[in-house]
Amino acid sequence: MSNPKAPLSGFSQSSTSPPAMTTPAPNDSSSHSSTVKADVLSEALPYIRRFHGKTVVVKYGGNAMIEEELQRSFAHDVVLLKLVGLNPVVVHGGGPQINDALKRIGKEGTFVQGMRVTDAETMEVVEWVLGGQVQQDIVMMINEAGGKAVGLTGKDGCLIQARKKMLPDNEKPGEWLDIGYVGDITRIEPAVVKALQDDQFIPVISSIGYGEDGRAYNINADLVAGKIAEVLGAEKLIMMTNTPGVLDKNGQLLRSLSAQTIDELFKDGTISGGMLPKISSALEAARNGVTSVHVVDGRVPHCLLLEILTDRGVGTMISSH
Repeated sequence: MSNPKAPLSGFSQSSTSPPAMTTPAPNDSSSHSSTVKADVLSEALPYIRRFHGKTVVVKYGGNAMIEEELQRSFAHDVVLLKLVGLNPVVVHGGGPQINDALKRIGKEGTFVQGMRVTDAETMEVVEWVLGGQVQQDIVMMINEAGGKAVGLTGKDGCLIQARKKMLPDNEKPGEWLDIGYVGDITRIEPAVVKALQDDQFIPVISSIGYGEDGRAYNINADLVAGKIAEVLGAEKLIMMTNTPGVLDKNGQLLRSLSAQTIDELFKDGTISGGMLPKISSALEAARNGVTSVHVVDGRVPHCLLLEILTDRGVGTMISSH
């Protein structure tokens, strides 16, 4: 768009009369760009109609949380989805931010089977980082993009009820590993989320659960996102990652996975480490009523819009069959 305050080319302030005005030649590249944009909007229409009023749960993490351009892209995507009639719910982790905070107090993060070992001191850091710093940053950037976001933890409205989690010892069958204040979800109470959705707010949920005694538990955000998607009867669960999706042993993207294929990938070690809880919760959500589950590349700008409102997928789709 031209600057209305800039002087016209060839017209100085000392001129007594303006030069003859000519009609600019059509800009082919601009015309082409406008056509592409119109095509994209037209392509989105049936998806907007199909998903209007539906809930989409987004697990937000990875590079999309720490790179400024991707943060803005994510916030605008979430606001746009809300404005066209979908109901986005954001569930976030904050692994890199927790690691940075732990380093500042001289602690190193430790993981077992993809789960963070969480002693009492680490749990205090997790609560402060997730329920404070990270959550408020996400709420602020969504609001700045024109949305109305509200932050929640498991304590709000008894949203995420939990108990202590014990892991099976893979090296000693029949024995269990104590990994500290790490929780298993016992119940999701969705009333507060539904109330916010009804009032056109966008819930932003930290993955912290609380026991009957009020004790806080660190819960893997992928597990929280999966359970919330199940309880809300979500149309889609979208998990943002730092990879193109689920990859085979040769690094090739697997665009579609069934329950049987996933079991095979677990057994041969293709899916391991931090991907274990992510894919397990994705599969469980698909088996328990979530219409479709997608593991998408959060490093791609506007990956949410590409996945939800266009014909082009940007990751792996997981089905229960």
